[in-house]
Amino acid sequence: MAAQGRAADASTRQGKLPVDSPTRATAPRKPVSTGWWSSITRHSLRPWPSRGKVLPAYVEREFEAYLKCGRLEHGFLRVRCESCHFERLVAFSCKKRGFCPSCGARRMAETAALLADEVLPALPLRQWVVSFPFALRFLFASRPEALAKALEVIYRLLVTHLAHKAGFRCKEVATGAVTLVQRFGSALNLHIHLHALPGRRVRAAFGRRAALQAGEGAGARGA
Repeated sequence: MAAQGRAADASTRQGKLPVDSPTRATAPRKPVSTGWWSSITRHSLRPWPSRGKVLPAYVEREFEAYLKCGRLEHGFLRVRCESCHFERLVAFSCKKRGFCPSCGARRMAETAALLADEVLPALPLRQWVVSFPFALRFLFASRPEALAKALEVIYRLLVTHLAHKAGFRCKEVATGAVTLVQRFGSALNLHIHLHALPGRRVRAAFGRRAALQAGEGAGARGA
């Protein structure tokens, strides 16, 4: 055991992982070597004021945070395995939502797992995509409270549609939906639109069992 411990310590000091280490397949991220990082650093934000254009402060913060994400010189944690004594430096991440592919992918995976495991019921779902005219896109981009009001109206319309298809009135049903706001299109243009996931079933707010498939009409109402 002592010999194995010394061998593990030696391999750690040399920057090598033990053969039987479960983290052998894990490699540190190198954002500086990516084309996205090089493109952002090459086209810096400084020329914008000289053109008479000023980027919003939150956009500049997103860029600056991404340029520091995953780089050891901007902060890190030192983690150590208690069994094999392997050590690794883990750089801090920016945890932003805009430009960082790594943090965006992690947030996407965590959100999908949360929705699938803890939020969405084991019932049929249907995705509704809601887009807006250009004038409203600019309004919603600068005034999030306006987008929140529009989302309330859209949700009421979806609930009304599902309730009527099922043969109920709106006040007689209880339903729910998860809506994700996407702020850009496939060309990274400003394109605020909504992805809503309401259930394809509605449940009567009063009564013992009245779950039914929306769209089958009033004849499908449960006992």
